[in-house]
Amino acid sequence: MKKSVEKKRDREKKVITEMVKLYCRKNHKKGELCDECRGVLNYSLKRIDNCKYMETKTFCSNCKNSCYSPEMKEKVKKIMKFSGPRMLLHHPLLVISHMLSKLKK
Repeated sequence: MKKSVEKKRDREKKVITEMVKLYCRKNHKKGELCDECRGVLNYSLKRIDNCKYMETKTFCSNCKNSCYSPEMKEKVKKIMKFSGPRMLLHHPLLVISHMLSKLKK
């Protein structure tokens, strides 16, 4: 069980990393993450590392105990709203894997 939770945690971290990178590249036109996007990514990665509900949760947006501050929650929602539809074009296997893992629950 522990191994599957860590695998899920790693997959979530990869998904958010790619979403933030895509958002920043398309909106801030830099070759690397800008300071703001790097801050959002680091914040999100810490939240994923410390999530108590990783074993049973589906999407963070469905969690009854949000661990994101209101400001960061809005920033992540904006990034996901932009990157989500584009991820299928840029990282199709990652998206399919992410969605299938959610259906297993």
